[in-house]
Amino acid sequence: MTLNLRVMAPNRIVWNSEVREIILSTNSGQIGILPNHAPLLTALDIGVIKIRYGGQWSTMALMGGFAMIDNNRITILVNEAERATEIDTEEAQKTFQKAQANLAQAEGKKKTIEANLAFKRAKARLEAVNAT
Repeated sequence: MTLNLRVMAPNRIVWNSEVREIILSTNSGQIGILPNHAPLLTALDIGVIKIRYGGQWSTMALMGGFAMIDNNRITILVNEAERATEIDTEEAQKTFQKAQANLAQAEGKKKTIEANLAFKRAKARLEAVNAT
């Protein structure tokens, strides 16, 4: 049995196919979704989604959003998403290091919040690439 997964960003459909299992990063931790999962609506954190289709796994960096699970259909609406295969590893590593340095040097509440958000995005992209 499979699940129909559709991941949509404002400018494109990032994923639309049958999958066997997914692991989502929600605001309260990771959650695994298998066929016949109970209906659920949840907020997604900036993080990595892991998708099992066929006999292999694929990863994607999600930049926050919402997931709705019902009748073996999963609809994910995100602000931004990148498949791991679309991310340049060296660029992701450099961006992560820069974001880490900016977070360490951030002063003031606003600058710290902005630096933390940039750090979480850079970390998600790097984790997506390294998980493949």
